Amino acid sequence: MAKTVKGRVGWAVIKKLLKAIPIIGPVFSVGFAGHEIKKKGLVPGAVHVGLDVTPVVGTAKNVVEIITGDWIPDKPSKTPQRDEASQPRQPAQVEQSKPKEITN
Repeated sequence: MAKTVKGRVGWAVIKKLLKAIPIIGPVFSVGFAGHEIKKKGLVPGAVHVGLDVTPVVGTAKNVVEIITGDWIPDKPSKTPQRDEASQPRQPAQVEQSKPKEITN
């Protein structure tokens, strides 16, 4: 698990660095626009992409975001994820069978 988290954090930093490059940055920003809008919502995502595409503003924003984190937060998740390992398990109830009555 540590390896996947490390890889995801590394990829996030690489994306921000690529977006900060003046010529290539807007191309990557437009390429990631759908993902950002899905992650942040329509209006906040569009603002995020709009700022990233703007040449000087996008570069400055991404350089600052590398240090401080996202200025526009992601929208909350719709499905709360519960940790099944922390939930106590209830033992399954076992039905006791009664002996059958024999009728003649």
